[in-house]
Amino acid sequence: MDGGSAYNPRSLEEVFRDFKGRRAGMIKALTTDVEEFYQQCDPEKENLCLYGFPNEQWEVNLPAEEVPPEIPEPALGINFARDGMQEKDWLSLVAVHSDAWLLAVAFYFGARFGFDRADRKRLFSMINDLPTIFEVVTGSAKKQIKEKSSVSNQSSNKSKSSSKGRTAESGKYSKVTKDEDEGLDEEEEEEEEHGDTLCGACGENYASDEFWICCDICEKWFHGKCVKITPARAEHIKQYKCPSCSNKRARF
Repeated sequence: MDGGSAYNPRSLEEVFRDFKGRRAGMIKALTTDVEEFYQQCDPEKENLCLYGFPNEQWEVNLPAEEVPPEIPEPALGINFARDGMQEKDWLSLVAVHSDAWLLAVAFYFGARFGFDRADRKRLFSMINDLPTIFEVVTGSAKKQIKEKSSVSNQSSNKSKSSSKGRTAESGKYSKVTKDEDEGLDEEEEEEEEHGDTLCGACGENYASDEFWICCDICEKWFHGKCVKITPARAEHIKQYKCPSCSNKRARF
């Protein structure tokens, strides 16, 4: 393994960056890379752990040989339950243990480098502002958007009517006429609704100047960059399936 013991953050900001990097790697394993993660968690193998690294990468591997380890260990044996329960339940269980591990690692660094009460409180507050891995994996962190259209259609509609105020690319408001005020109000309401939306891959919030796309199967929203879909490519997609839904269809 690399990235576990080789990097020891010392300041509060460094510990939080370390947390975010490891979190992003584990979210990637449980969402966009779920097929690869599933295959690596073979129940026939020994006790396996899911590691997240500060560089936003992940790895399934055996626990550290030294006791005690350099940093707290993730949950052991995540592979044993893989075929004994439904996949979504298994992924949710791994997500819960991953959340617990991330907190353990962050506060291990806090204790090791002498964070006082105020720093520990601030660190937890910064961590708590982010949705948990469990919330990202299960989709409970965002409002379920009940529409089957992808953001490619939303982006297209916005670009067609500058009268509705906001363009998909610049995110800047254009001038509107009196007759178009009503349309602008609807646009602002839609924007407020999307403000609570979180990316199904990285778990970050919706931003109006970023391209997003919605999976027509699970109805989760994703940054285009997280699932490698550009606005131009989206124009030619009739029904978008996110990596997780595509992998499930392929496997079953």
